Amino acid sequence: MVAVASRIRLSDRECPLSTTVEHVGEWWTLLILHDAFDGYTRFDQFQESLGISSSMLTTRLKTLVADGLLERRPYQSNPVRHEYVLTELGHSLRPVIVALAAWGNSRLTSAERSMILIDAHSGEEVEPVVVDAKTGHRLDDSATYVFTAGPAASDAMRHRYATRPATSAEA
Repeated sequence: MVAVASRIRLSDRECPLSTTVEHVGEWWTLLILHDAFDGYTRFDQFQESLGISSSMLTTRLKTLVADGLLERRPYQSNPVRHEYVLTELGHSLRPVIVALAAWGNSRLTSAERSMILIDAHSGEEVEPVVVDAKTGHRLDDSATYVFTAGPAASDAMRHRYATRPATSAEA
């Protein structure tokens, strides 16, 4: 396991956003994962695609393996060479990467977009949104959907949500 100094405050350790960003919030990590979703598995493929230094790529790949997002598998025995394959946990991050790319594209005109998401069968561009699995409603309305303390919340987390500022819809 790779030992990395934590960048989050002790008080934020129970926040799923803080702990997630600690794992995938680093610039190269997201780009490596994006390449993995595009089918890259080998060190030289990642390095060529990203123009990243060998030492930085080695560090990031070790962290992704230690975090359970990639699995390191030998694909050649003499000399031994490894590939990096997305795990189930790694695959589960695809909607996050898609949402980040969609947010980036939303600030651009159609002509300015260098990468778009399409339906593989129709070839039509799609507009990703985050929805509630039960209702199908979009979750980008902060007046309708708010965070609150969960069952495992500490007293500090419960206090945070008991005293949160009212949204414009609540005021």
